Amino acid sequence: MIKFWQFLFLILFLGGLFWLIFINKEEMNNITDMLKDSKNENNLSIRKAFVSGQFYSSNKNELFKMINNFLEKAELPEMTDQIKGLIVPHAGYDFSGQTAAYAFKLIQKKDIERVILIGSSHQEYLEGAIMDGNDIWKTPLGQVNLDTDLRDKLIEESSLFKVDLISHMKEHSLEVEIPFLEVVLNDFKILPILIGHKSSEEELNEISDVLSKYIDKKTLVIASSDMSHYPDYENANYADKKVLEAILTGNVSILKKTIEEIENENISNLNVCLCAQKAVELFMKLMDKINADNIKLLNYANSGDLDIGDKLRVVGYSSFAFSEKLWDFNFSESQKQKLLEITKTSVEKYVLENKLAEFNIEDELLSKKLGAFVTLKKNNQLRGCIGLFESNLSLYKVVSQMAVAAAVKDNRFSPVEKDELEDLEYEISVLSPLRKINSWEEIEIGKHGVQIQRGNQSGVFLPQVATENNWDLEEFMNNLCEHKAGLEKDCWKKEETDIYIFTVEIIK
Repeated sequence: MIKFWQFLFLILFLGGLFWLIFINKEEMNNITDMLKDSKNENNLSIRKAFVSGQFYSSNKNELFKMINNFLEKAELPEMTDQIKGLIVPHAGYDFSGQTAAYAFKLIQKKDIERVILIGSSHQEYLEGAIMDGNDIWKTPLGQVNLDTDLRDKLIEESSLFKVDLISHMKEHSLEVEIPFLEVVLNDFKILPILIGHKSSEEELNEISDVLSKYIDKKTLVIASSDMSHYPDYENANYADKKVLEAILTGNVSILKKTIEEIENENISNLNVCLCAQKAVELFMKLMDKINADNIKLLNYANSGDLDIGDKLRVVGYSSFAFSEKLWDFNFSESQKQKLLEITKTSVEKYVLENKLAEFNIEDELLSKKLGAFVTLKKNNQLRGCIGLFESNLSLYKVVSQMAVAAAVKDNRFSPVEKDELEDLEYEISVLSPLRKINSWEEIEIGKHGVQIQRGNQSGVFLPQVATENNWDLEEFMNNLCEHKAGLEKDCWKKEETDIYIFTVEIIK
């Protein structure tokens, strides 16, 4: 006589066998059929849109009109930066489309030939960097080719890069970005990559190292991620604000620490702070490697802000732009010599004749409105240094005026005398705009100049001050606070002190 537990085991076994033979077989057959049907006349494999009609309209005209409406409503200040990367959301267009539009509008009609899309799978746990194996992605708006050449190169460079058709087949997070790209760009290729949820720091470093070799002026990188999932409206705004601020630092360690701290607060119904965290971490590492360290939050909203949203259970959305400042030019040798000539002539004209030199420069780069410091040295010792961070004057005029100011108006020194002129050395530091930071931990010694400000007191050091004096961060900041800003030497560690960083192009 069969015992009850034996009977139960038999039922479970037969049920499992039925699933394997029929249900799972049917699922595999569906996948196989999809792959068979996804070849064109040139035998190129095509990934068909999986969430068309769900996350966005399957009607070409409706989709085109919807995206353009989003773009028209996105009001952005004029930006002249070289956009290198975007972070955009990936929910249904009714929820996150407007937020995404702020980012995509920045690249409208830009000369971009390749877009690397980075996301995390919502379907399965993956390992490494999984690239789609198709040749084409299809949407209601048309077809987009994959950059198969780059895909092949990445496979050769690192075993972490792998190709898979199935992992991308039903994943929506990268697909929803394609229609936006089709509207704002002309002729471009894509490379979709899904990053493993448990990717280690070492793996992310290796992947970003390899990818960074292929980020040129016509390549854009996009990270696709939503923010907080399912807390109420108030808690979503609270958690998302902290994560937004962490992303703005550009520091992956700060982002990870911030998310860990939020998770430890056990906020009710907070399922996740950043649904594609590993993808965003990789993206930020990559942006750092290509010097796209100018970060702007373009828009934030959550589903509770919408008429169709529920404030008791919301999802957060954000869009960011990571750019490389166009001030970071490669000055030609002739341009450098021209600026040095202007510096020297300006000082000598004023010291010898008490007159300001005049110049008529038509060079486009030297006529740009950029800030600069001019440093004078005598026998390798500082003899004067004055500059401007921002000016409505052309660079060559700023250099001329600051040269004279460094020679005769630096209160730390007496005015330069005639018999000193032949012993002077000239150095020009062309400046990036100031960027306020949230933590002194973002300062990189030797790369960043720093301005400290509290109330009416302020002080600034150029980045070369640290290297010339062989100072570490502590010495650099202590001296800046105490000797330049006239504040207590540890003021840089206090919340009431504002810290700004900048970088320079040195000509000497």
